[in-house]
Amino acid sequence: MREIPQKYERAFRFAARVFGRLNLAVYKWSGGRLMSKGPANRPICVVTMVGRKTGKKREVPLMHVPHGEQKILVASLGGTSKNPTWYYNLKANPEVTIAVDGSQRAYRTREVGPDEKAALWPILVDAYPPYDTYQARCNRDIPVFICDPVS
Repeated sequence: MREIPQKYERAFRFAARVFGRLNLAVYKWSGGRLMSKGPANRPICVVTMVGRKTGKKREVPLMHVPHGEQKILVASLGGTSKNPTWYYNLKANPEVTIAVDGSQRAYRTREVGPDEKAALWPILVDAYPPYDTYQARCNRDIPVFICDPVS
């Protein structure tokens, strides 16, 4: 599997950011009724987090994989060579709010280690098969986060 050429990666990241903003605006405007599904009909959630540099609230629409009471987030960014910006925000500030289908809940995120990722990876690929392609085409280990509900 070939990596995304550097000259196209910048455009890919820009397009992902623009689509994310559009997705967020429509999702919020419709109360979660519209644009609540991503590629392959996977559920979209809106993760509200604190920016690591600015300290400001950031809202990011992301595909997630429900796992019991937990949510699983995959920082794939389509298999590009760099982690998405939200990855660094979660590492710095793991307390988030996740909105799904118009309802919100507080979560604490944690990046999984290699053994836990290996156990979760088949579940993630079953939910969204392109994750395997993304991992194969990039040189980085795609991070995976577990989001545990906060009481």
